[in-house]
This record gives sequence, structure tokens and C-alpha cells, in this order.
Amino acid sequence: MFSTGWHPKLTLEHEMSLRNYSTRKRILVTGGAGFLGSHLCERLLAEGNDVLCADNFYTGTKDNIAHLLPNPHFELMRHDVTFPLFVEVDAIYNLACPASPIHYQFDPVQTTKTSVHGAINMLGLRICLSTL
Repeated sequence: MFSTGWHPKLTLEHEMSLRNYSTRKRILVTGGAGFLGSHLCERLLAEGNDVLCADNFYTGTKDNIAHLLPNPHFELMRHDVTFPLFVEVDAIYNLACPASPIHYQFDPVQTTKTSVHGAINMLGLRICLSTL
């Protein structure tokens, strides 16, 4: 007997996977291994997004995000935002900066560089992405 290849279950599953792919956003979280960043990563994943966590681990720790590493929609990148970053993302949350007085008083110049250069680099990334 001739088969058309149409199967309602396969069609529905295929439609659902396409729908998830088209609505899933890829989001960059700088400082994602910090206290606030790790919680934001959790929230974004729970909302169905792909999350790229960038952190240089100056104050953040891998312990904050260890439970997220097995998630296929979570990616970790060791990166210092004082240097440019070129990745394709739909949104950027820039949380990279030492927030504790102990840390930012230890190296105020690096803290300022992280705040200023990090913000400039993330704005530059966003501008590059908007021209694609």
C-alpha cells in the first residue's frame, strides 16, 4: 500500500519543535557566575531561553552555576568584558562588575575598567548585532 508519509503525531511534534526554536532567545549574561547573574541565568532558562554566561571569575564562582552546566540550553564562557566579545545573541544583560566593597576597593582601577570598558564593549556588541 502506498504511504503519504503524513503522520499526525510526527507533524505535531515537528510543529512544536519549530515553535520552540523560533521563540527561544539567545541571551548573554555578563557576570553570570556572580550572585545576581547566576539567579538571572536560572530565571532566563526557566523562561525557555538559551543562555550564554560570560564571566572572568574575579568575584563570581563556578559553584554558583555548577547546577546549570548540564542544561543543554546553558553555555559558559570565561571572558573578561574589558576586552571585546563577538557573539550572536538576541539580548544582553551586563552584570559584570565587582559589587562588594572588599573587591572593588582592592582594585579600584580594574573595577572602573570593568564598568566603563565593559559597558562600552557590550554596547558595541549590541550595535554590531543590530546592523546584521
